[in-house]
Amino acid sequence: MLAALLATLLAACAGQTPTPVTGAESDGLAADGSVLARNPRFVLYRAQASDEWRGIAARFLGDARKWWRVADYNDGVELRAGEIVVVPLQAPSPGGVDGKRFQTVPILCYHRFGPGNSKMIVSAENFARQMQWLVDNDYRVIPLSDLEGFLAGRNDLPRRAVAITIDDGYRTVFEHAYPILKKFAFPATVFLYTDFVGAGDALTWKQMRDMVDSGLIDIQAHSKSHTNLINRAPGEDGKAYAERIDVEIGAPIKAIESRLPIKVKRFAFPYGDVNQDVLDRLQRHHYDLGLTVNPGGNAFFSERYMLRRTMIYGDHGLAAFKARLETSRPVSRP
Repeated sequence: MLAALLATLLAACAGQTPTPVTGAESDGLAADGSVLARNPRFVLYRAQASDEWRGIAARFLGDARKWWRVADYNDGVELRAGEIVVVPLQAPSPGGVDGKRFQTVPILCYHRFGPGNSKMIVSAENFARQMQWLVDNDYRVIPLSDLEGFLAGRNDLPRRAVAITIDDGYRTVFEHAYPILKKFAFPATVFLYTDFVGAGDALTWKQMRDMVDSGLIDIQAHSKSHTNLINRAPGEDGKAYAERIDVEIGAPIKAIESRLPIKVKRFAFPYGDVNQDVLDRLQRHHYDLGLTVNPGGNAFFSERYMLRRTMIYGDHGLAAFKARLETSRPVSRP
């Protein structure tokens, strides 16, 4: 009787006829007290004492990494023996839109870590507190590459998704930020300007390889020399400017890919500045994403070569950090 009732509920939620849960199939499903009803879009599942969100996602979605989809859909539900949860088999809303709000994904931008008084330096203690705050408040740190499918409307993201990026390539990333990211198993992208490698306080290729091999850190392009790409040099004509910009955008691909087992597909503009010439060359070199330092979150309709990033400075307390993590906006205020 309960199974029939839940099947009716499932049909109402999905707008489709559920798979029957009667006869021999019902007997088989009821034997372990788990699956109560299902159709192509949803499963109603009665949890057992040993269940975790990752295990449920692995069983029904075929991917434990999608555990957040099940957890988000059952927001507020405590996973315990006998609890009935809804498992969405497909992305409930690929663009993160419901009747009142739409999802925005903040991309945080850091530069240096450790001791020091510069505004651009975030202490290891503050960085650790910020990462712990994300955990405590149910934020999900995603690889920057996951944004590509979201922007194309192919996939959903965790409700409180946030991405972490680090510019320039200072060795303090390896010394201070990387151990904290490993502790929390948080992915991050380092945007490297390749002329910097080999300088006194820069990351080495070996350090970058160690981080990449962890599966957590991606190395992407931040130009060749960190020049402002929209400014012409004194006396530089249009042809010379175009050739120089082409090198600034193209050279990091070869430099990084020849030393690290990754594909360079994302580009952070030095100083966040960009013009149409730069955008044209970004496309010519087959980059997938371009990132500014204009603050704010990124919705499904964001321009992929003009993504927003929010700077995190050394003097930001947790209140200021929290204020920079807007993960949704009202439909009435796009």
